[in-house]
Amino acid sequence: MRIAQKTGKPDLGKPVNIGGLEVRNRAFLAPMSGVTDLPFRKLAWKYGAGLVISEMVASEAYVGGEAEMAFKADCEGLPLKIVQLAGCEQVWMSEAAKVVEAAGAQIIDINMGCPSKRVVNGQSGSALMRDLDHALTLIHAVVEAVSVPVTLKMRLGWDHQSMNAAELASRAEAAGIQMITVHARTRCQFYKGTADWNAIQAVRESTSLPLVVNGDIINPETAQTACEASEADVAMIGRGAYGAPWMPAYVAGVLNRSQVEKLIKDPARSIYHFEEMLSYYGIELGIRQARKHLSWYLDRLNLPPETETLRKDLLTATNHRMVQATLLQLYSSADGSYEAANGKIDPYEICAA
Repeated sequence: MRIAQKTGKPDLGKPVNIGGLEVRNRAFLAPMSGVTDLPFRKLAWKYGAGLVISEMVASEAYVGGEAEMAFKADCEGLPLKIVQLAGCEQVWMSEAAKVVEAAGAQIIDINMGCPSKRVVNGQSGSALMRDLDHALTLIHAVVEAVSVPVTLKMRLGWDHQSMNAAELASRAEAAGIQMITVHARTRCQFYKGTADWNAIQAVRESTSLPLVVNGDIINPETAQTACEASEADVAMIGRGAYGAPWMPAYVAGVLNRSQVEKLIKDPARSIYHFEEMLSYYGIELGIRQARKHLSWYLDRLNLPPETETLRKDLLTATNHRMVQATLLQLYSSADGSYEAANGKIDPYEICAA
């Protein structure tokens, strides 16, 4: 076991090396099922996120050709392609790893942190933290199947009586894992309570790999505090990026506060995201898939109570032009003025503003 030295306050704008691959900064977008689809990841990347990781891909279903898993694993158009795999059997994990590598994945992340009952009942995700010997067989299977770096995402443990993240991290490093991410809660906490960033220090002491802290990071201030408390090298933003695909870039210092305030108030940004989802999924499915994202954008506007009916109209509309028109009305209600978006807007333009 190699012991890492405490480095103090991290510069999240600096590159970090993952298995020989240089990543441009240390603010990552977390993989989130039902959220970090390809349109969302492409936006976060354009704004300046260091890494954007696919939704969790069920290995057996993916190898079996399930269409939903193909969508989740899609990285087309991203310069840095990272796919997260989940599963509980060596054969499917290794086969899925081979397939995603052949499709262009440059990093493969293994999920041992998902707390959902469906995943855990299938003995995947954070259920694997109850049997580290079995977890290691999966890690070995994936590492030996591919030539690209393999990383690992976990929780602190199954519950507070089995906080074994440090042991898993140490054994994973010996097995060839190149980066460790820890969500600072146990599985039994789900997303309740407060993330215990300090508890990740035990993981820091067990490995010299790049260490990523995840959980309750919602802005640059919480990112710095989490990294200092955990002694992690990297901050990973999950729910803090709801309605804010620019948040990792803000945390990394690629965007400043003034630019972010403009982004929040600018309807062109949510309209661009909406149009990208229509293009990717088709109009009917795209409208349904976009509703949660549009709701999160509106949450950041602090709309007055009298707009609630209009908001409900937006989130039940089935006509894409009606969605756009209603969005503009709502932004106008929040700000008092707006400019309609003419055609496609490149969100990366904000970086030069």
